[in-house]
Amino acid sequence: MAAAKLARVPVVKVWRSGLPKRKFLFVDDMADACIHIMNLDKGHIRKFTEPMMSHINLGSGEEYSIKKLAELIASVIGYQGTIQWDSAKPDGAPRKLLNIQKLNSLGWRSKVGLEKGLLTTYQWFLSHQEKYRR
Repeated sequence: MAAAKLARVPVVKVWRSGLPKRKFLFVDDMADACIHIMNLDKGHIRKFTEPMMSHINLGSGEEYSIKKLAELIASVIGYQGTIQWDSAKPDGAPRKLLNIQKLNSLGWRSKVGLEKGLLTTYQWFLSHQEKYRR
């Protein structure tokens, strides 16, 4: 959508209906969660895990439709065009659930919401884009 904004493209097509839902986690939150877990006592972690199932899913716990995501991106970058839903394309899985109960039980919660994460990422992109356009 950023490229469409720069090129003044009036319509951006997005696959299918926009109804499928996804979860997002800002990269700084991911790093923070990893450090949080690494700093915990192993005995404490074992209270929430099993020997053959010791993985811990990382996530924000917030779920957004693809439609909401597209609208947020358009808002953050200032895209004034129209978002058009291409019904010729597939929707994909309706939901991709991620259970973050273990992570929350270990005392961690995400700090950066989707809109703030998109804004931070877009601002970074704007300040670094010339470096990558070569």
